[in-house]
Amino acid sequence: MPDHDVVIVGAGPVGLMLACLLSQEGLRVAACERRHQRDPRTRAIGIHRPGLDALDAAGIGAQIRAEALHLRGGEVRSRRRTLASLEFTPDRPVLIMPQPRTDALLRARLHALAPGALRPGHDVQTIHDDGGEVRVVVAAADGPRELTASCVVVADGVHSRLRAEMGFGWRRRGRRATYAMVDVADPEPGDRAVLHCEPGGLVESFPLPGGRRRWVVRQGADAPLGTGAAFGAAVEERTGIRPGVSDDDRPSVFVAAQHAARRLQRGRIVLLGDAAHEISPIGGQGMNLGWTDAARLAAELAHSVPGPMPDLGRYARKVGRSTRAAQRRTAFYMSMGAPAAPAVVMPREIVMRAMGSRPLRSWSAGLITMKGL
Repeated sequence: MPDHDVVIVGAGPVGLMLACLLSQEGLRVAACERRHQRDPRTRAIGIHRPGLDALDAAGIGAQIRAEALHLRGGEVRSRRRTLASLEFTPDRPVLIMPQPRTDALLRARLHALAPGALRPGHDVQTIHDDGGEVRVVVAAADGPRELTASCVVVADGVHSRLRAEMGFGWRRRGRRATYAMVDVADPEPGDRAVLHCEPGGLVESFPLPGGRRRWVVRQGADAPLGTGAAFGAAVEERTGIRPGVSDDDRPSVFVAAQHAARRLQRGRIVLLGDAAHEISPIGGQGMNLGWTDAARLAAELAHSVPGPMPDLGRYARKVGRSTRAAQRRTAFYMSMGAPAAPAVVMPREIVMRAMGSRPLRSWSAGLITMKGL
């Protein structure tokens, strides 16, 4: 008999979510995380209705609601004019919580459910499906060891080495763009997000809990934004706003792209979260989609493992549909924030005004808050 029912590779927010949901069902879980220390980066901050439903199922939704900043709405601007204003209703909330705090709550919940299930400093080297069980070789501080499981879930992120080695495939969809991001102090951050879809490129502004604000800027091909001075200058040039970024600040520069694995299951091995699909950048929706996938997968595994591996065709179809829908939305948002000539900016502004009009306002808010996903 295997040592574990499920071994999860990667203990980011999605891997932790799955570990909590499976532990609640009484399954023996090991969540292997190669890092010894927690990732301090703020990273994904948005929590939407589908993700909140999963957090409720994991038993920490109330804590998230109590601590998070509740985003009341957002504005879309271009050339220093407001084109659209949207409100987020109580049934479709958008909560703002830095990812390290979300991770900490998930870790605490997992520890309460299954002490010892989280294995920091456990770097999975190889995975071998024997048919009846899966053997996982792990490098740990005290040397290599082997774990066995009825099922292995690979949730080790966009740059998953295991996904590539096991031949799941990785298909690019749509275009790529480079962004820079920095969080700064803001004594009056408010409770509204602002998207500046400027001719020079997108500038996003999100309030954060604790008197801080996140700025995200789309980087031009010939204008790197790796320094605080360059970042602040770009924001001010495009929006007329001084963002409070100091020369000592070091923005995080990242490439946003859309990808999806060609398949999600090989025997007793399953992909989950960013290892299965990349949804970027769209206010934390990739994380929320991963949580939703984790809830779907947990429902399948809880009634089958240990025992014969279930047919996950229904799970794969649902994940595929939601991934494609989210990526179509992301591609549209990226096009609205791309650098553009005047001949493109004016029609684009007409579209944004229409989306903020009374007949379409509720529909537009639904797109932003992951309605239908």
